[in-house]
Amino acid sequence: MADPVSSRRFDRAIVEGSLAHAVWRLAWPSMLQNIIGGLQGLVDHAMIGHFVGYTGNAAVGVSWQIYLVVIVFVSSLISGMAVLVARFAGAGDAEKVDRVVYQAFLTSVVLAFGVLAPIGYVASPWLLSFVNATSEVQREALPYLRIMLCLSVGMLIFFMMGGALRPAGDARTPLRLGIVLTVLNITLNVILIGGLGPIPAMGTTGAALGTVLASGVVGAVGIGLLFSGRLPVHFTWHMRWRPDWEIIRSLFRFGLPTGFQGIAMNVGGVLLLHYIGSLAQSAEAQAAYTVGYGQLFVFITWTSVGLMGATAAVVGQNLGAGRPERATAAARVAARLGLGVALLVGSAFVTVPDALLGLFGMEGVAVRSLGVQLLQFLAISGLFVTVALVYTGGLQGSGDTRSPFYISVVSQVVIPLGICATLDVVKGLEPADIWMAIVLGHVTRCLLSVIRFRQGKWRQIAVDISPATP
Repeated sequence: MADPVSSRRFDRAIVEGSLAHAVWRLAWPSMLQNIIGGLQGLVDHAMIGHFVGYTGNAAVGVSWQIYLVVIVFVSSLISGMAVLVARFAGAGDAEKVDRVVYQAFLTSVVLAFGVLAPIGYVASPWLLSFVNATSEVQREALPYLRIMLCLSVGMLIFFMMGGALRPAGDARTPLRLGIVLTVLNITLNVILIGGLGPIPAMGTTGAALGTVLASGVVGAVGIGLLFSGRLPVHFTWHMRWRPDWEIIRSLFRFGLPTGFQGIAMNVGGVLLLHYIGSLAQSAEAQAAYTVGYGQLFVFITWTSVGLMGATAAVVGQNLGAGRPERATAAARVAARLGLGVALLVGSAFVTVPDALLGLFGMEGVAVRSLGVQLLQFLAISGLFVTVALVYTGGLQGSGDTRSPFYISVVSQVVIPLGICATLDVVKGLEPADIWMAIVLGHVTRCLLSVIRFRQGKWRQIAVDISPATP
């Protein structure tokens, strides 16, 4: 049974108060953090483009593609940790919460230095060749990718902090750490990319160093906060450094499907770009897709991802508290919030598309026409993707991490790519065919996610670990 004193660390309003208030209070810090992080990426690319040129931008873009695939898989244990933390926090069992997060921290450190660093250093040249990077791009990308992969421990700890604190009911501390990370990263990149005083200009290498140094500092601050006793999760110097294999198996049991899901989504996106590149107006279509889907549609997905994490936390905590009906209601509440934002942003896609595209210099007649067309499709797609992500969060928060993986493979890989392949053979692809394939993929993901959640089989998923041994 949970200790009544230690259980006071956790916000009981999540399992007792207004669901709309609980979901929103957990969601908005994540949304804001996503926006700030996105702005940091824009600043980095602008600086690299100015001091290095387009090869530097290409090098960072290619390296991040590789890095994200690798880091998403490795950090899947953090997704598993979030499932356990939410369930135990809802039950008020602080001791199990602390043990789970501590084991996730130890595993992250081992993976960073024992797996990512040596394999990343050796495999980086092969990975860059695999994605067909030109020799000029590879020259800029190799040191960047090696630094990112070999010194990723700070980033993993930063992800771990968010994955531990949000399901425990604290979404503001990860936001504060994210703001510090962004400000520090931009400051270091200003110094290291272009050079300052005695520090020479390092270009893309400086961008990588700025990222790992900033994340290392923030990671150290995060660990210090865990030892301070001021957060819902506590570390103590009495904790043992030996691995707890039962917890580690649970981390990967719940986390690995989420990692595979992330890989499948990235692979599907890369293959979709292949079809966009095969169009008669391939350059214009790629530009429209990059701006419309990659820069404007994110205003819907940033909100939806924040709601997804909030839904996962609220569902998990209410299951831990023995209140499955509140868990069910939480997904409906979050979906309504998401639909409101998607309607607002989608209406802008329809009413002022030229103004939005003009912000990114989309001036040509052909590219502007394709961009307007894509935004009309995305205005519809946003309604379905936000509901899909909310119910994905509900499934993942309950411990059902396999269903979202299967659903993503079907809806984000099989259906859109199957439609594109079929139409390409039957009549030849047009841009509207690809845009429609994207929408149908999101519609399918929405319907399958809602149906799977409403089946309620997640109520029977057991999430527990053995008591601590002396």
